[in-house]
Amino acid sequence: MFERVLTGIAMNRSTVGNPSEISPDSGSLVRRILTGMILFAAVALTCLVLYIAVVNPDGVLPRPFGASSTIDQTFSFHTVDSSPDDEETSLERILKAAAMEDGTVILTTLNEAWAAPGSIIDLFIDSFRVGDRTSWLLKHLVVVALDQEAYTRCLVIHTHCFALVTQGSNFTGEAYFMTSDYLEMMWRRIDFLRSVLEMGYHFIFTDADIMWFRNPFPHFYPDADFQIACDNFMGNPSDLSNRPNGGFNYVKSNKRTIEFYKFWYSSRETHPGYHDQDVLNMIKFDPFITQIGLKMMFLDTAYFGGFCEPSRDLNLVCTMHANCCYGLDSKLIDLRIMIEDWRKYVSSPPNMKASSLQFWRVPHNCSLSSFHPPPKKKQQEQND
Repeated sequence: MFERVLTGIAMNRSTVGNPSEISPDSGSLVRRILTGMILFAAVALTCLVLYIAVVNPDGVLPRPFGASSTIDQTFSFHTVDSSPDDEETSLERILKAAAMEDGTVILTTLNEAWAAPGSIIDLFIDSFRVGDRTSWLLKHLVVVALDQEAYTRCLVIHTHCFALVTQGSNFTGEAYFMTSDYLEMMWRRIDFLRSVLEMGYHFIFTDADIMWFRNPFPHFYPDADFQIACDNFMGNPSDLSNRPNGGFNYVKSNKRTIEFYKFWYSSRETHPGYHDQDVLNMIKFDPFITQIGLKMMFLDTAYFGGFCEPSRDLNLVCTMHANCCYGLDSKLIDLRIMIEDWRKYVSSPPNMKASSLQFWRVPHNCSLSSFHPPPKKKQQEQND
C-alpha cells in the first residue's frame, strides 16, 4: 500500500515541476502520510488489545453477535476445557439460587431417556403441581443432567439445571440394570452427592420416578444425619434390618455424613460389581458407621412408599416410587395410573377421603406377582 502511494505521487510530479525532480513539498507530503498511517495503526492496535482485555480477560475473542453461549459455558462439568474451580463455581451458583433458608436443596438426576416430552421428568414435575401444597418445593429443585440432551430439555421446563458430565461415559440411553453403564451412573451419583455435602448444603435426593404428593419434611427425623426410604420397612426406623432404597434420602451436611459418603463410595472397590444400594446394605453394619457417630434412620413406607411396598393410605402418603419395576415403558404406564389415582383422591368428597377406602391401582404393569428380572440380554433399567 505504501508503494502504491509513493508511485502515485511520483507519477503526478510532472504536473507540478521538473519531471526529473521531486519537489521538496512532495517529499514532505509523503513523510506526513506515512507518519499518519503508522500512528493510526498503532492507536488502533492499542485500542483492540485494551478492548479484549476488558471484555474478555482470558484473551479469547468474543463470540459473533447472536451466537449462543449458554450450553458451551454451562455444559462443562468434567470436560477437558473446564477447570475444577469453574465447575465448583457453577454448581455453587445454582445450589445457592435453589437453596432453602437452612441450606437444603432437592436434587434429582436426569438423562436423555427420561427427559423426552411426556416421559418421566414431566410426570415428576407434574406431581409437585398436583400434590397437596407441594408446588413451592419446585423452586428448590435442582435437576442434574447427565448428558447434553437432558440438559437442553431441562432448560425448557425448569429453572435450576446443572450439567454433570462424566468424561468418557455416555448416559444418554436407558441404562440397563447392573450393566457397566448403570453401575458407573449410580456410583457417579454417590460421588456427586458427597461434593454437595462438602459445599455445606443439606439435600433431599429423589429419583425422578418418585411422585411427590405431600411435603415430606414433617415426617423426617430432626436428629438424624442420614435418613433413607425403604423397599421394605420392618416397623422400627432404627432397625438396620430395614432394606433401604437409594432413590430417596435426606442428608444433613456435617463431618459425619461427608465421611460416610466417602466410605460408601470407596466401598465400591471392596464390593466390585455391586451397585450403591447393595453396597449400602452391606456397609450399614460396618463398625466404621458407629465410629464416626453417624445416626442413620429408615423412613416408613406408610409415608414414603413404592411399588415394592406401596403406601396404602392416601391420607398419609408423601411420595411414591416406581421401584421394583423393570423397563421405562412399564414405569410410565404405572406412574400415569398413579397420577390419575391421586387426582381422583384429591377431587373426592371429604367423607370418602376419611374412609381410606381408596387405594392405588398400582403396581399394574409393574406387578409384584410377576417381579422377576428379565433375561440378561434384556435387563431393563430399575431406578433403585
